Amino acid sequence: MNMMKMMQEAKRLQERLQRELGELEVSASAGGGVVEATMNGHKRLLRLRIDSSAIGSDQEMLQDLIVAAVNQAGRKVDDAAAQRLGGLAGGLGLPPL
Repeated sequence: MNMMKMMQEAKRLQERLQRELGELEVSASAGGGVVEATMNGHKRLLRLRIDSSAIGSDQEMLQDLIVAAVNQAGRKVDDAAAQRLGGLAGGLGLPPL
């Protein structure tokens, strides 16, 4: 494969990955499901659900649960993106990252 074709293919694959990440949604919870965060593949928080049992409880604990759920969702996005990137890079004939 010549260099120009390889660059065009890489650009096409990058655009496809960006589109797929925009469509990806992952959710993660903390506190046994008391807080659930959903974000897309671009790590934009789409939804945050807080169980009514947590409302009015310890404010500091609730804040910690929110941070934990959002961070876990971000890690899930990273894992999903790495899997997709690995699969797409195979189309270029490149070694895995």
